[in-house]
Amino acid sequence: MRRPLALGLVAATLAGCTLEPHYVRPAPAMPPTWPTGPAYPPLSAATLPSLSYRDIFRDPHLQAIIDETLANNQNLRVAIANIEIAHAQYVVQRAQMFPHVNANLSGTESKSRVGASGTATSQSTVTRSYDASLGFTAFELDVFGRLRSLTHAAQDQFFASEAGARSVRLILVSEVASAYLTLAADRSLLSISNGMVASNTRTVELTRARLSNGVAPRTDLTLAQTALDQTLSDRATLTTQVAMDRNALELLVGAPVADADLPASIESVDGMLGEVPAGLDSAILLRRPDVVQAEYFLRAANAQIGAARAAFFPSISLTGLAGAASPALGALFAGRNSTWTAGVAGSLPIFAGGANVGGLALARGERNLAVAQYQLAIQTAFRQVADALARRGTIKDQLSAQVDLEAAASTGYNLFYARYREGIDPFLSTLIAQRTLYSARQTLVLARFLQANNLVTLYQTLGGDMLIDSLPPPKIELTRPAR
Repeated sequence: MRRPLALGLVAATLAGCTLEPHYVRPAPAMPPTWPTGPAYPPLSAATLPSLSYRDIFRDPHLQAIIDETLANNQNLRVAIANIEIAHAQYVVQRAQMFPHVNANLSGTESKSRVGASGTATSQSTVTRSYDASLGFTAFELDVFGRLRSLTHAAQDQFFASEAGARSVRLILVSEVASAYLTLAADRSLLSISNGMVASNTRTVELTRARLSNGVAPRTDLTLAQTALDQTLSDRATLTTQVAMDRNALELLVGAPVADADLPASIESVDGMLGEVPAGLDSAILLRRPDVVQAEYFLRAANAQIGAARAAFFPSISLTGLAGAASPALGALFAGRNSTWTAGVAGSLPIFAGGANVGGLALARGERNLAVAQYQLAIQTAFRQVADALARRGTIKDQLSAQVDLEAAASTGYNLFYARYREGIDPFLSTLIAQRTLYSARQTLVLARFLQANNLVTLYQTLGGDMLIDSLPPPKIELTRPAR
């Protein structure tokens, strides 16, 4: 019994060569450093440190919302389920490299009656047979690496699913932070709108009083009422938008968000966001989850070429069976009742109607597609980081100018309103100053939002906290193509 089993185990350990092309990571189709110029901030030579989203998003309320999101969000659960599926597929494919050993036990009993023709006499015979066996059938010797290549492809698909989960997690954290800041900005805009409604209401009352006293034309009251109606409309729109922002945030979280965890205004998050160091070397993008995922897809496509090449060569399969046979169940494993068989079969493709040729062409085409998608992922990532850096390099100047503009507009409005109240200037000057102040305050809120959200964008485009992610680190070959 040991001879065929030993043959099967030896065959299982035979590691035939694969016909996969030697994998070399394509040279990244991007510049080695980030763009420079008046729009970009100065960069240090330091590499990206190990970061957590808690290092960037320091607001404890935002951290609590992100934690709840990571526990409840369905998109992240889908990504985790895809990891489980990909791992199971890899295990199933890897199992094809080993013999499937089965144990069988059978028993039969038959009865026959023998007698002379035309006579009443006859003789009955009972025959019993019992068999027990252990063995395998049609185990393919992976001489040319077909099964090994398919296993490599399944493994890389599994690693790609892990990187995909990292990417989903990164996008999810960034979306939650961005939704949080959007709600904060819209609440600030709503507060400005409420203040402007109150201001316009006072202006309408003043203008109506002046009209009653005969010191203001009716056109002033019409203009003041028009300005009030516009701010009332803006307030209604912003009230709706704030409610929609909260709905969007709760959808990401997957549960209601407590009022105490919601931001009061965009000003309330000042100082609650940390800087994201970009460094000089753009090669950090090769660790970004979506780029890592694209590379694993490329590896899987490269392995599929090996399986397609192996289809042109003979396939060899083994069969081994060892057991015992006896007419008596009690004597099945006693005495000299053992039996064994061993066999080998080979198959050589002669004509397949071009299927093997087409399969190889398909595998090569999918590899070329994966290369293009990998390079596109890198180029897209580079452009996203470059855009975020361009915003980072100018946003402080923009915000400073907006602060000065808002201060000047506020002073101007107060002066024009006082002069109108004293009957020195016409109402049109006050109305223009009021609209300028309203616009300046709205633009200042937008600038604060852009400054805060730019840090979220940098966190996402640079790959977030990929260096300390709880998932296993990706395997990356550092080989370069020969120049």
